[in-house]
Amino acid sequence: MAISVFDLFRIGVGPSSSHTVGPMRAASAFAQSLGKLPCSRLVVRLHGSLASTGVGHGTDRAVIMGLMGEAPETIDPDSIEPRLEALDQGGALTLPGGQTLTFDRKHDIEWDDSCLPFHPNAMVLTAYQDENVVATNTYYSLGGGFYIDQACAEQGGVEEDVTTLPYPFDTGSELLALCQTHQLRISQLMLENEKAWRSEEAIRQELLTIWHAMQTSIENGLKASGCLPGGLNVRRRAQSLHQQLLSPPDNQRLIVSSFTVMDWVNLFALAVNEENAAGRRMVTAPTNGAAGIVPAVLAYYLKFEPDACDADVVDFLLAAGAVGILCKKNASISGAEVGCQGEVGSACAMAAAGLAEVLGGSAKQVENAAEIGLEHNLGLTCDPVAGLVQVPCIERNAIASVKAINAARMALHGDGEHFISLDKVIRTMRDTGRDMQDKYKETSKGGLAVNAIEC
Repeated sequence: MAISVFDLFRIGVGPSSSHTVGPMRAASAFAQSLGKLPCSRLVVRLHGSLASTGVGHGTDRAVIMGLMGEAPETIDPDSIEPRLEALDQGGALTLPGGQTLTFDRKHDIEWDDSCLPFHPNAMVLTAYQDENVVATNTYYSLGGGFYIDQACAEQGGVEEDVTTLPYPFDTGSELLALCQTHQLRISQLMLENEKAWRSEEAIRQELLTIWHAMQTSIENGLKASGCLPGGLNVRRRAQSLHQQLLSPPDNQRLIVSSFTVMDWVNLFALAVNEENAAGRRMVTAPTNGAAGIVPAVLAYYLKFEPDACDADVVDFLLAAGAVGILCKKNASISGAEVGCQGEVGSACAMAAAGLAEVLGGSAKQVENAAEIGLEHNLGLTCDPVAGLVQVPCIERNAIASVKAINAARMALHGDGEHFISLDKVIRTMRDTGRDMQDKYKETSKGGLAVNAIEC
């Protein structure tokens, strides 16, 4: 199966790639499939994790926007709330084919936390004309904005991209062997593979567009203040921390500069994830819940490396993408499937690989950096308080960003030889995810989600 770096880095909206971005895309596909088919009612049934944490993740809102034909890449986040209010006040829901119908969120969205067989993130969309079913389909949101429908699930899973790549790889060992045989850096090999879909100029431009979207989410996060939506009243901290770094108090001006560097890394991650938690525009990297790690580490490199340039941005994202592809192919990037190790763990490994690449690491050192980043996130549970991508998710991104930098530095001080391979760590993530109880996999039924709030 061929996976592009642009499958992993996608511009969208928060707060969740699996619970917001994927369902919006799936709902839009269902609505488009109706064409001009007459229908008087739509019913959405959310299953498993989509039902358990769908309110906090905005799944219902995302599905409605998708039914209206919206896409995560292009929707105006500021338009969502007014359109939902208009709908709740009796306004019509207009499908892409032009049909209009009434939609009552309380009655037309059903919440069923039982899991369907293929994946814990599932939803069934059904269109009626009077009392007759005119169309129905089941969709599974796989994490990172990926989704499949029932027919694809019955055929064994994700519909495979059969594009022929010059340097195909399914494992880290295969990737390293290709790099050695052809004397290519990981970013160079990835660039050659990406040329199977688009020109080199287009690849570089699109990756810079992705980075610009990441930068914008950082900048917007630095400007915003107040509390995040959802009822926990979690305060945004990025703006305040930014002001402290720009004008530190007198008693903090003698702090060792390396500590200040770490504060900047924390700042970048907090800014992105606060924007994500607020439902604003950001980039899945490879998911929304872990969206702050790759941009935080890349922003750190660009800020503190005097010779950094656009070519480094491209190489960073290509190398990071290689690791993300390995995680997706051989384990999962879905918190509902393997816990937060699949989201934050994968993103930490990706960021570590990207940083090691632009700092001149060999292919073995880049693989080692990714291995260190992922290994020390094994077993990480996904237990968002109140089903919101806020606690512990926002801070977790900041911690993992610093961890990614440390992983890259440790790898670069070695020669690339190490005891545990990236492949073995990814396999361990997969096995750990299978053994992990469901209450620790994005259901908000265990861990911090039940211990943080007094009942």
